[in-house]
Amino acid sequence: MHARAVAATTTALLGTAALLLPVHDARAGGAVRPTVIAHRGASAYAPENTLAAVDEAAARGVVWVENDVQRTKDGELVVIHDDSLRRTTDVEEVFPDRAPWKVADFTAAEIARLDAGGWFGPAYADTRVPTLEEYVDRVERNHQKLLLEIKNPALYPGVEAQTLKLLSNEGWLDPRHLSGRLIVQSFSADSLRTVHDLKPAVRTGLLGTPPVAELPSYAGFADLVNPSHTTLSRSYVDAVHALTGPHGRRMEVFAWTVDDAPAARTVAGYGVDGIISNKPDVVRRAVYWY
Repeated sequence: MHARAVAATTTALLGTAALLLPVHDARAGGAVRPTVIAHRGASAYAPENTLAAVDEAAARGVVWVENDVQRTKDGELVVIHDDSLRRTTDVEEVFPDRAPWKVADFTAAEIARLDAGGWFGPAYADTRVPTLEEYVDRVERNHQKLLLEIKNPALYPGVEAQTLKLLSNEGWLDPRHLSGRLIVQSFSADSLRTVHDLKPAVRTGLLGTPPVAELPSYAGFADLVNPSHTTLSRSYVDAVHALTGPHGRRMEVFAWTVDDAPAARTVAGYGVDGIISNKPDVVRRAVYWY
């Protein structure tokens, strides 16, 4: 379904979204089925980290979406994966003399001029890089949940406090969102520790696969450990699950980025709590109906 046709059907489709949450399945001996998270939105079907990708995830009945946050030259938080605009926009054409086209070297107004969808396909020409405010508003409108990654925090001093302030201003730090609609993740343990210190109620996830011996050192400020699926084993998942996170609950594991049915079944068999995918519908079919 094209993203422009989503709005009228989102509410009805998300009526079945409970199927995507972790559930006990009698057919699998009571095993818990993992949550499915749309990586950068449903990015196999719409340009990544755009509002179109959020809507595409909603159209496919996916409740959780993941995104990446960086900061512009004039301090605006925008949703884009790379620290350069080159791969996912037409910045080289619009600003040919501004190499290496780093996000931090452009103002929000300049980035708003860029086409962030034409590279994906002509149907998405003139799609824009969303601000974080626009992004969370769309996620809210679609009744979805957000796995927000603070990207390259070392490049953007104070980005943790700025991100939390924006989330607060948009109503995302109230008890309803904090209890089950928001997780902040990062590859940087220091960044996650800062998020936890600033707002202890926010659930946080550490990206990567730290050695098992180091896992207890993260349990004080990280609720999840989110590794690449290629690094996982049942014993590693069990080691994470053996720990209690900062909110008094068992630590969880979200595996990324899984786009085919065999890999989805493998990591589901390890007992992961979530699977992050560019093709969340493929993963859903694999882990809910095999």
